[in-house]
Amino acid sequence: MAFDTELAARVREVLAAAGETPAEKKMFGGLSFLVNGNMCCGVMGPDLLARVGPQAAGRALAQPATRPFDMGRGPSAGWVVVGPDGVATDEALTSWVDQTLAFATTLPPK
Repeated sequence: MAFDTELAARVREVLAAAGETPAEKKMFGGLSFLVNGNMCCGVMGPDLLARVGPQAAGRALAQPATRPFDMGRGPSAGWVVVGPDGVATDEALTSWVDQTLAFATTLPPK
């Protein structure tokens, strides 16, 4: 699966504005962004993959244009897929990326 290179560039900009220089790795058929060795978000096709953590997942899934992340074994706890409508504005994308950073930075470095 190809990923949306424009969305990936927008994610890079948001991460840079937050003072992060993430590693990038091709995963899940898309592009993942890792902070301190932990995945925080990614781009799969036209969607943003957001790792918000198990405690925030319910609140995240209540937002428009979201669905659970499922790799065929059932939903992955703490992961949310945000469709293009959910990240159409820079403000919306920044909000999602900030949520992923808030969770990823609580994890021990790998």
